[in-house]
Amino acid sequence: MVTTRRQTAASSDSNATTDKLPAKPASKRGQATNKKPASKVSKREAEAGSKREADDEGVVETEAPPAKKTKGDDEHGSRSTKGPVESTTIERGHIYFFYRPKVELEEAHSIDDVQRFHMLLVPRPPEFSVHSGAGEEEEKEGEMQLIDEGADAVPAPETTNETKKAFRLIPIGKKSLPDPDVGGGGKGGGRKQVFWATVSTVGSDLKKLEEGLGAKTYETKTKGTRHQGPARLAARGAYAIVNSQGKTPSSRETHFGYHLSHPSPSDLGEVQEVLGIHPASSFILQVKNPLAPNTGSTRSALPGSKKVEYPEEVMTGVFGKGGGKGREAFGLRFATIERKEMLDYEGVELLFIAARSGDQGLETSLGEGRGDALTEAEEKESRETIDHVLKELAIDAEKIPAEPLKGEWI
Repeated sequence: MVTTRRQTAASSDSNATTDKLPAKPASKRGQATNKKPASKVSKREAEAGSKREADDEGVVETEAPPAKKTKGDDEHGSRSTKGPVESTTIERGHIYFFYRPKVELEEAHSIDDVQRFHMLLVPRPPEFSVHSGAGEEEEKEGEMQLIDEGADAVPAPETTNETKKAFRLIPIGKKSLPDPDVGGGGKGGGRKQVFWATVSTVGSDLKKLEEGLGAKTYETKTKGTRHQGPARLAARGAYAIVNSQGKTPSSRETHFGYHLSHPSPSDLGEVQEVLGIHPASSFILQVKNPLAPNTGSTRSALPGSKKVEYPEEVMTGVFGKGGGKGREAFGLRFATIERKEMLDYEGVELLFIAARSGDQGLETSLGEGRGDALTEAEEKESRETIDHVLKELAIDAEKIPAEPLKGEWI
C-alpha cells in the first residue's frame, strides 16, 4: 500500500488494530524511543519506491504490526466504510475441520453417519509482526525492513499446550463445503454453490472447547441414556480474510481463503472429498443482517442458535439500518466484513459463496501474493506431526481422534 508521509503521520496516532489476540512481549521496536520506527514493506513495493525521490509522496507502507492501525482504520480499529477500500487482510489464523458421528454411532462411515461438521478458526497476528528478526542495530532511523509480498496473510506459528486462545467454532449447515469447481468455469467459478454457517461459540478456553467436542452421555425422557462419540479432526491449515478493492460499497467483496497443511495431498481421502475439503479453496464471505427476514433464498440460523445482537453502530454504519442503505428500513440483507469484530458475536449467520479452488484460485481471490504466501507457509507447516497439531489446541489425543487426517472414516 502506498501512502504519503502526510498520511503516514496522520495514521501514527492510531493505537489499536483489529487483532484481539495478545501479542508476544514487545520488542525494543515497540518501546518508547526518539527514533523513527522502521517501516515494513514488500520487496516489490520497495523496488518501486527506490525509483522515486524521498519527498512528500514517497513513503511506502503495508499493514502495520498489531500495535498500530492500518490506513483506513477508524477509531474502533475497523475499516472505514467511506471511500475506496484497498485490498486489505483483516484477519489471518489457523483453521481446523471436525466432524462428529450421530448419536449412538461410535464410528462414521459416510456423510449419512455425520451429525455435525465444524469449522474452527483460531486468529493469529501476522508472522512478520512477531518474528521480524530485526536487531537493534537494524532499526536505525528511517531504515525500511523488507517483508515478502503477501506476508500480511501468513499467520504466526501456533504456540502449543496453551489452554487460552481466542477461537470461533462455526457449524456448517449442509455438513460439507460447496465445491468451487461446480457451477461452470469462467470468471465466477462455482459461485452458485453456497452454504450457511453460524458462529455458535466465541471463546478463549480450549479446555471447554475440548469438552464440547468430546464424547457425551446424557439422559432423555423418551429414549433413556444416550451416548454421542467425540468429534474427529479431519483437516488443518491456515486461512486469511481479505477485503478486496472497490470504488463503491456495492462493489466490495470479502474473500475467505484457506490452504491445508494436514492432510498432505497424498493422504487426502474419502473423508475430505465427501466433506468438500480441498487442499486450497476460497469463498466470498457475507454476514446476514439479523433484522432481515428469511425468504426463499435465505434460511434461519442452525437449530439452537441464538440471534446475534450487534451494537447500534454496526447496524447503522454497516447494514444501513434506518434508511442509510438498501430499500428496507432494516438496511442491507447482507454485508461484507467491514468491521472484523462483526465475526466475534455468537449467533452470527454467515453466507459462504464458493469462488475458486487450488493454489492459483487462492491467489486470484486473495490477491497481491497472499495466496502464494499462504501456500508456501502451509507447505512448510505440513512437516509438523499430528501430535504437534493436537498440542496447538491443547487437545488430548485420546479424547479427540485425529486418524481421519489419513483420509479414512472412523
